Amino acid sequence: MAKKAKKAAKKAAPKKAAKKAAPKKKQGFQGVRHAFIIIVIAFIVGWAFYNYILGDPANFANGDHAGHPLNMLGTIYKGGWVVPIIFGLLCTVIAMSVERTIAISACSGKGNVGKFAEDVKAALKNGDIDKAEELCNKQQGSVANVVLADLRSYRKMETAPIKMKEKVLTIQNAHDEATALEMPTMTMNLPIIATIVTLGTLTALFGTVLGMIRSFAALAAGGGADSMALSTGISEALVNTASGIATSWVSVVAYNYFTNKIDKLTFAMDEISYTLVHTFEEKHPEA
Repeated sequence: MAKKAKKAAKKAAPKKAAKKAAPKKKQGFQGVRHAFIIIVIAFIVGWAFYNYILGDPANFANGDHAGHPLNMLGTIYKGGWVVPIIFGLLCTVIAMSVERTIAISACSGKGNVGKFAEDVKAALKNGDIDKAEELCNKQQGSVANVVLADLRSYRKMETAPIKMKEKVLTIQNAHDEATALEMPTMTMNLPIIATIVTLGTLTALFGTVLGMIRSFAALAAGGGADSMALSTGISEALVNTASGIATSWVSVVAYNYFTNKIDKLTFAMDEISYTLVHTFEEKHPEA
């Protein structure tokens, strides 16, 4: 009995190994899951830019930070300690935009998504499921993954001993589940960009208020004579305002751009799913 068990184990071992060795489907770039690392690096870059580029002594009279700024870089440096925070937010938006561009491009797959959707719909209308699967394997990406899940469900429902309504509902459920699995990859880190849209403006407002406080404090202390302190406070306020608005502007553009790209992908998924269900009902009319 022991020998037979060993032989059976040996026979089963290659099968298990074969299953483990089966190649997984390539998903491409999935996005950066630990966004905190990007944020930390972005703030370090923002701080370094503020201190070493804007704070270069060559940007100030007499090579001293206390001197009058000689150019725009020095003027921005005079905005105070809120400026590197705003630059950190701006660097975060830029880094996240690069990350989302790569990730959503991977989700789009190879080739044009619109053409892929049209080719798949044409194959479905002709009843050529094999052709549709071949197109998905070539395209790859999130849209192709969802369509493949729909096609597998389509094949199973062709021979399933259930009513037509239940078959259609099963195909639709398979589509919804596959879409739900792909959406996190497409929308990952977008909430961070959306948050910075508001955070950039609020941080700018905070810096502006600090600058105005300094200006009025100078007026209260020296009357109209201390024009240097007054102008410094106003400059700080305006620099923070401009920097924060620029950061929010970039964030809004990036967020709307990526949400529009995601909407196009989900529309392509839903469009193909609708065609598939309609084709299934036409090819398999209920008796």
